[in-house]
Parts: sequence; structure tokens; C-alpha cells
Amino acid sequence: MGDFQNVFKKLRKARGYTQTQLAQKLRVGPSCISMYETGKREPDSAMLKRIADFFQVDINYLLGYAPSPAQGGYYLDPETARTAQEISENRELKALFDVTRDSTPENLRALQDMALILKRKERGDYGDEGC
Repeated sequence: MGDFQNVFKKLRKARGYTQTQLAQKLRVGPSCISMYETGKREPDSAMLKRIADFFQVDINYLLGYAPSPAQGGYYLDPETARTAQEISENRELKALFDVTRDSTPENLRALQDMALILKRKERGDYGDEGC
């Protein structure tokens, strides 16, 4: 079945789930997740759909027959693909993205200003603002 076991394991780890946590989310036993990742067992078509829906990926990608989104599978612009992959693989970035998804333009600008201030502070570049 293509490269399912490796793609499945990579998706689980990228999303920060343990085998037990993912088993709970998919409503299967932890040993089932382990067997999927070692290739000792393959999911049936209904489970494949549940897994693809859970990770929000195409079944062909999950099976290893289609390139990952970061390799040009879904995005025409490489920068967009790279950014989407980074958000997908980093729990903190994903949480930040989710929180800001419905923010007003004014709140987004305020968050951007705060992020820039934090970045300058990190670099030790305080400038003369406010003096």
C-alpha cells in the first residue's frame, strides 16, 4: 500500500500526537496505530477516509501516491506551500494561526506590531522609540 506507514507516522509526529493520543482521536486501540506505523496492518477504506479527514490530507497523499502539499501538491506558489507546511508541522504556529483566523484587521495589525516588538527585543534592538 504505497508508503502509508511512513506518511502516517510522519503526520502523527508532525502534529505532535503520541500513538495513544492519536488512537483516542481515531477511536482505535494504541496497538492499531503501532501496527499501521510498522506496516504489520493496513487500514480498510473507511479507516483511510477517517485518517485522511482527521489530518486534512488527500487519501492519495496518505497512501504515498501523491506529493506532499509542501512539494507542490496543493499550492502553486512555493512560498505559500512552505508557509502552510510550517504551520501544519508547528503546534504553536498552528494555534496562533487558528486564534487569529477570525480577528479584525485592527487586531491583526496590533498582533503584528507586538510580534515585531518582541523580535526587536530578542535582537537587543530597542531603538529610541518613546524617548
